[in-house]
Amino acid sequence: MNEELTGRLRAAAEAHQPDRARILARVERGMSGAPVRHRESSRARSWPRIALASLAAAGTLAVGGFAVAAIVQSPPAQPDVSATPAAPSAPSGNPRSTPSTRSTPSAPATGRPTTPDRSSPTGPSPSASGATGSAQPGGAHVQEGPLSSAGSLGANSNTFWTQSNITLKSTQPLTALTVELRIRQTGAVQSTGSWRTMPAEDFTVTVQHEDGAVVYRWILKPGRTVPAGQHVFAGQYNHAAGEREAEHDGYRVDANGPRGTLSVWGGFPPAR
Repeated sequence: MNEELTGRLRAAAEAHQPDRARILARVERGMSGAPVRHRESSRARSWPRIALASLAAAGTLAVGGFAVAAIVQSPPAQPDVSATPAAPSAPSGNPRSTPSTRSTPSAPATGRPTTPDRSSPTGPSPSASGATGSAQPGGAHVQEGPLSSAGSLGANSNTFWTQSNITLKSTQPLTALTVELRIRQTGAVQSTGSWRTMPAEDFTVTVQHEDGAVVYRWILKPGRTVPAGQHVFAGQYNHAAGEREAEHDGYRVDANGPRGTLSVWGGFPPAR
């Protein structure tokens, strides 16, 4: 039964009031209608009518009571529990945005490559004959025996980059040779390379930062020989913009020849 029919039956059962007096009066009217002369027989014949009327009244009361009981005892309809509940509506207003993680900006890259420092390899110590054993500015000793030297700035140098040249001349072969070029740190001085006119496999080359200077060293490997003749060793480097003063730069050369230990040193006069 649907809810509408159930509601109607329940209302009818609640409104039903059995009229006992009316039922008894109907029964009496039925009894009074029988002939008097046949009292005994009429009573016998009317008994079934009384019984039927009583049964009908009792049946009506019973049906009404059963209907009321069924309606009262029947539980109210329950919602379907299998139905999926509706999702809650989204709240009004603009959602709060989650702040993004800030990335740390990387350091700006420099426009010029750098050369890492390298440890100085072991090798023969420079001779201190007539000098301090390291390239020093000021003063010069550019020739000793068969060995002579000269320092100069490359003609291709400019306001950002310079090449310093050391030119050696020897009239006899050399069995040991160490060439040191020291470039004073006058601002943004950074090595960009080096070269020499002799075979690269004959020398060990290092570039280091020492005592406020960029120091290049070429060391002849054991068992190799420098032939008589002219040889050039050059160091290249960037520096702060503008004309750079080279008066504090210097070089030193220590060698062994047929006459023993030889040493020369000097500086770099300005280019003309």
